[in-house]
Amino acid sequence: MCIILIDMGIFNRKVKAEFASAPIKAAAYVAGSGIGSYYTYTVGTAELQSLSVGVISRARDLMAALIGGLEFKHYSKQWTGEKYEEIYLPLETWMERPDPYNTRNFILANTLSDLFFYGRAWWYITARSATTGKPTAFQWLPAGNVSTLDQQGPQFFADSHQIEFNGVEIDWQNVVQFRSPSIGIVYTGARNISIALHLDAAVDKYATIEQVPGYLQQKNGETLSGEELGEVAAAWVSARKDGNVVGALNDYVEFVEYKRDPMAVVAEQRVYQSLELSRIANVPPYLLGIDTGSYQYQTSQNARQDLYLFGAKPYLDCIEQTLSMDNVLPRGRYVEFNTEDLFMSSEDESVIVEPEIGVPNA
Repeated sequence: MCIILIDMGIFNRKVKAEFASAPIKAAAYVAGSGIGSYYTYTVGTAELQSLSVGVISRARDLMAALIGGLEFKHYSKQWTGEKYEEIYLPLETWMERPDPYNTRNFILANTLSDLFFYGRAWWYITARSATTGKPTAFQWLPAGNVSTLDQQGPQFFADSHQIEFNGVEIDWQNVVQFRSPSIGIVYTGARNISIALHLDAAVDKYATIEQVPGYLQQKNGETLSGEELGEVAAAWVSARKDGNVVGALNDYVEFVEYKRDPMAVVAEQRVYQSLELSRIANVPPYLLGIDTGSYQYQTSQNARQDLYLFGAKPYLDCIEQTLSMDNVLPRGRYVEFNTEDLFMSSEDESVIVEPEIGVPNA
C-alpha cells in the first residue's frame, strides 16, 4: 500500500509580491572611488559658469521645481483585445524615496540638472532585493565626477560599460544611466554662454565708471603730438578717478560725450543673448522674464503646460523610460510621473502676461 502525505498548508499559503516584500541586500562600494564621500562631489566648472547666467539658472530652477514636485506611478499593461490597458500597482519603496537619505525632490532635481547640462545623469545602486536582484535604493552621482572611457561625447549613443567615478572604475551594472534625447547645453550652448558672460563682465565694468563715457578733443592751438595727447588724457583720468566728479580743462581741450551710451548698447545685446539662451534651454522667453515685445494674457495653468511641454517633458520621458528598463524593474512593469496636477485648472487661476515674440512694441 502506498500512502501519499499531502501538506495541506500549501493551499493556505499567501503569496507575497516580491517587489513589495523582498529582503534587501546592500550593493558593494568600490574602494577609493569616493562614492558616499560627499566632500569629493562636485557639479563641475562648466555647470557653475552656466548657472552664473541668470537666464540659464532660472530655466534650470523652473524645470527642477516642476520635476521635483511630481510623484511616481507604477503600472503594468494588459491587452484587452483592442488596446493595452494600464493596471496600476502599489509603489515600490524606492518610488517614494529613491535615496533613503535624501528627499525625492533632491535626487530628481539634480538628475534633471545633469541631463540639462551634460546630457547624462547617474544613479548608483546602493541596495538590491535579495530575491529578485532588482534595485531597492539609489544614490545620485554628480555628472561632474563621472567619466566614461568608451564614450567621450558630447553625443552618447549607448550605456557606458567603462565608468569611472573620481578616476576609479566602478561596476557599470551597479549604475543606472540616464541619457537625454538632446545634447547637454554646456556643449550646445558653450558659445552663447561665453558671450553672455562677456556681456555680464561689460556691465560689471560700466557699473564701476563714475563718469559719462566720452573722449577729449583739442579745439584750438598748435596740434598736440600723440605723446602730449596721452599726457592730457592721463591727467584727465587722474582728476576724475576715485570718485572725483569734477575735472578741469582749458580753452584748447573739451570733453565730448559719446552720442550713444555704451551701456545702452550692451543692454540691447543682453536682451538678444537672453533670447538665444532661452532657445537653447527650450523654455519660453516669457517664463524667464525676457521682454520680447507686446503682450497677451494667459493663465498660470497655461504657463505650467508650456514649461512642461517645451522644457521639461523630454527629461521627464527620459527618467520614466530609464527607470522602466529591465535592470530596474521586472519586465512588464513601468514607471511614470503623475502629471495630472499640471493640467488641472482652478477657479482662482492667476493671470500671467506673456510677450508675443516678434511683435514690436506698440
